Amino acid sequence: MATRQTKALARAMMAPSIIVLFVWMIVPLVLTLWFSFQRYNLNYPERSGFVWFRNYYFFLTDPAFLQAIGNTLILVVGVLVITVVGGILLALLLDQPIWGQGIVRLLVIAPFFVMPTVSALVWKNMMMHPQYGIFAWISKTLGLPTVAWLTDYPLASVIIITAWEWLPFAALILLTALQSLDEDQKEASEMDGANFVNRFIYIILPHLARAITVVILIETIFLLSVFAEIYVTTQGGPGYSSTNLPFLVYVQALLNYDVGGASAGGMVAVVLANIVAIFLIRIVGRNLDA
Repeated sequence: MATRQTKALARAMMAPSIIVLFVWMIVPLVLTLWFSFQRYNLNYPERSGFVWFRNYYFFLTDPAFLQAIGNTLILVVGVLVITVVGGILLALLLDQPIWGQGIVRLLVIAPFFVMPTVSALVWKNMMMHPQYGIFAWISKTLGLPTVAWLTDYPLASVIIITAWEWLPFAALILLTALQSLDEDQKEASEMDGANFVNRFIYIILPHLARAITVVILIETIFLLSVFAEIYVTTQGGPGYSSTNLPFLVYVQALLNYDVGGASAGGMVAVVLANIVAIFLIRIVGRNLDA
């Protein structure tokens, strides 16, 4: 009896937060779905009414849509490769007994706590500026021509900035997993004459498999919605060369004032993100079961 009352009390205490969270999520989703079937352009407020799937048709057949999908995939894959490989290397380095280990770990993790807008501004004005940036200074010092990164390589620049933001997260997760590796296993492999490469391939990497899967899952979900880095640095250009799906929705809504088309794009983005999330969650589940 006491157990039932305790469970009922726990449900009653959690109910308000669950209701608020549900309303917080469902109301914008329902409104977005509603507007996606409406002719709603702020430039022509007198033109309104149901258009059914016409907004979806125009959004999906827009030439910028396929390019935005391609840029989104390149952005996600590029950042994942850099953060996973760099995170493993940083985790191996931070796992070594070095002087000032605590300070080094704090400095490595620090970029993760910087707001995306701030980090994008820092990279735009202090690192990638074609005249006053650090990259330009290095090029001039070496006698090489300077590179206008945000103009000549806009998507690569966004990938570098975003990877710099997420690298500490990957390094922290992988370092935590690396420190749980059994020391006896490592010592036994050393006594058997295994070099570092063999230990890394046959012991360390399999041990990090689950942590790598978790990093890929979490980063992918967040990387599908990258916006601030693009807005601050390239504005999706030149043309649509660095436009991803969220930025394309922003262009439709706040630059073209097409709320209906933007809502249709938002629903498409939600569906695609959920498909990717479900696929990744199944992979993570299989990996954890293994």
